[in-house]
Amino acid sequence: MQFWIDADSCPVPIRELIQRAAVRNGIKVLFVANRKIPFPDNPLFQMIVTSAAENSADDYIVENAGRNDLVITRDIPLASRLVEKKIDVINDRGVLYTESNIRERLSVRDFMLSLAMNGLKPESTSRLGKKEIHEFANCFDKILQKKLKNS
Repeated sequence: MQFWIDADSCPVPIRELIQRAAVRNGIKVLFVANRKIPFPDNPLFQMIVTSAAENSADDYIVENAGRNDLVITRDIPLASRLVEKKIDVINDRGVLYTESNIRERLSVRDFMLSLAMNGLKPESTSRLGKKEIHEFANCFDKILQKKLKNS
């Protein structure tokens, strides 16, 4: 099992929570982005810098993540690709993406993009506060415990 972090947009408090869990459980964490993201020096942590091409980090994660891994991303199209491969994916708010909810999430995302492209600025998502971090921690821990039990 490994943790894959779509590192471009993962908030620092979420990264830190994942890092602590990884150290506690001896699990490798792969930070993937098209630029270097700062992270602590630890043999369990690896930074993978992909090319600057659009979706290169996403493509790398899709090609290399395995069925027993856990991916953390807020990128819904990436999450959709991973769900198709039966890989567990959660966002930084603690939402587990599944076959039953990913299509709706994609539709909402596409609708919001179309509004923005037509000059209508949709309301942005809420800020990451204690409640959101707590919700992420609960979801993350639940999946981690299930994976540890099954390995």
